[in-house]
Amino acid sequence: MRPCISSIAKWHSRLRNFSSANCRVTSLILHETSNGSKKYTTSCEKYPADAHKDNPVSNMLSDSFGRQHTYLRISLSERCNLRCQYCMPAEGVELTPTPQLLTPNEIVRLANLFVSSGVSKIRLTGGEPTIRKDIEEICLQLSSLSGLKTLAMTTNGITLANKLPRLKECGLSLLNISLDTLVPAKFEFMSRRKGHDRVMKAIDAAIELGYNPVKVNCVVMRGFNDDEICDFVELTREKPINIRFIEFMPFDGNVWKVKKLVPYSEMMDIVVKQFTGLERIKDDPTETAKNFRIDGHRGTVSFITSMTEHFCAGCNRLRLLADGNFKVCLFGPSEVSLRDPLRSGADDNELREIIGAAVKRKKASHAGMFDIAKTPNRPMIHIGG
Repeated sequence: MRPCISSIAKWHSRLRNFSSANCRVTSLILHETSNGSKKYTTSCEKYPADAHKDNPVSNMLSDSFGRQHTYLRISLSERCNLRCQYCMPAEGVELTPTPQLLTPNEIVRLANLFVSSGVSKIRLTGGEPTIRKDIEEICLQLSSLSGLKTLAMTTNGITLANKLPRLKECGLSLLNISLDTLVPAKFEFMSRRKGHDRVMKAIDAAIELGYNPVKVNCVVMRGFNDDEICDFVELTREKPINIRFIEFMPFDGNVWKVKKLVPYSEMMDIVVKQFTGLERIKDDPTETAKNFRIDGHRGTVSFITSMTEHFCAGCNRLRLLADGNFKVCLFGPSEVSLRDPLRSGADDNELREIIGAAVKRKKASHAGMFDIAKTPNRPMIHIGG
């Protein structure tokens, strides 16, 4: 079923009105429409008033809507060894000069400010984080921060297999590997580089090292890989893999068009036609994905519905970019520099005031998908995956 622009807009509007600061999605409901097609909606459960009582968070990380931000994504690099079409414009991007990027000591100092204020999870992103020569030392220092419970990384997997044993020793506890196709020729077309076999080896290496689950991120695009959805799900049958299907999102230079978007409802329709026994997993209120088990499968399947069913009400994420800019919303254009005041001699309290003020300005939700597509924002490779 190929949705038209108006139907997607109505779907997005309905779900935006449905979502509220006190609501979390807990179950999937299948409806048969008059023309025989299927539609998936969700039920809602109240967000517990005491959800954060065991994890006190400072006022610095609390916004004006009561959301407490315990998850920090840190981009370590704007450089990447792939050129994925949904991430980087065909002509490339202008990279920030190296002296203007955060140093390892600056990264750790800022991370410590966040962790000491209540952040319990840090995810390292890029560009491609593994191309940094000091990645092991950064992981070691971050994982040693008092109060940090989880150190995760999102990587394209190209150079991961050989580095992963040491990274695990340095405290890397969770792993997301990006892979948008199981066909080597399509991989080369999308990423403008070779390397499909190395990504597959990285996934197997992560499983052998005991990462469970190994999360595999797949951006679904109509006409490119939407015919592989069930092939990806099949990977979860024998291996502890969590396939995470991500709706195609608009960023500067990635030529986003609504006709390329495969909505969550359509992905679900494809999956339930081939796989039986889907069971919704009860998610944390801050979870971005809708997670499912399948009877007989070791792994799980998830859907990240940023475009058609946003999860802004439970958002607990903040972003520190490689150039030291601080961003409170992936789709919001607003940024504030932490690098400049840090290098000008600001003490920790002054940095906390800057961070807190930015968090307080965070909006209740991001704009609709069509407004996002028209809003100036940086390419994904600058922001960090």
